[in-house]
Amino acid sequence: MTTARQKVLAHLKKTRAASAREIARALKMSAPNVRHHLSVLCSDGRVELAAVNHREGRGRPEKMYSLSQAALGDNLSVLAEALLNGKINMQMAGERIAQSQGLVGFASQPIMKRLALLIEKLNEMHYQAHWEAGAEGPRVIFGRCPFAKIIENHPELCKMDAAMLEMSLARPIVRFIKSESSACGLCPFVFRVG
Repeated sequence: MTTARQKVLAHLKKTRAASAREIARALKMSAPNVRHHLSVLCSDGRVELAAVNHREGRGRPEKMYSLSQAALGDNLSVLAEALLNGKINMQMAGERIAQSQGLVGFASQPIMKRLALLIEKLNEMHYQAHWEAGAEGPRVIFGRCPFAKIIENHPELCKMDAAMLEMSLARPIVRFIKSESSACGLCPFVFRVG
């Protein structure tokens, strides 16, 4: 049986961030009940305050909540396992992770189906990914970096992610950084569709 808190957590995992009002509406719960559950989830470290939106007119600012970094998890165990299986380069590590996480075998699918399957698998791996159309072709965008704790000292991990995407989509991947703030935490990839 799913508890109300589990439903709130599942909703935040799906939407990335939401206000108590939005969660209450989506889950058909009262806003005070949702605020109570959010308070408990914040105090135990599973949820954090993501932003405060100041609405026009009367009323309190609306607080936006998201899953905490601890609740989202990371991919350090997957990385450690891939690296400890032998001396490998980042290309090989990305290919191994793609294989071990079931990211291969999409090549026979139409590109849109491949993207949908890839995004589903990436989100199981804590990337909070989505894709969008772009002038140069579709973009796979990571909403968070599951290697954030170590990426600053190991930027080569981005090459591993690119190799993982290339193997999954059977297409070359070109990393495209929109701004300096994209270097860590939000890693867009643009790939050419041939």
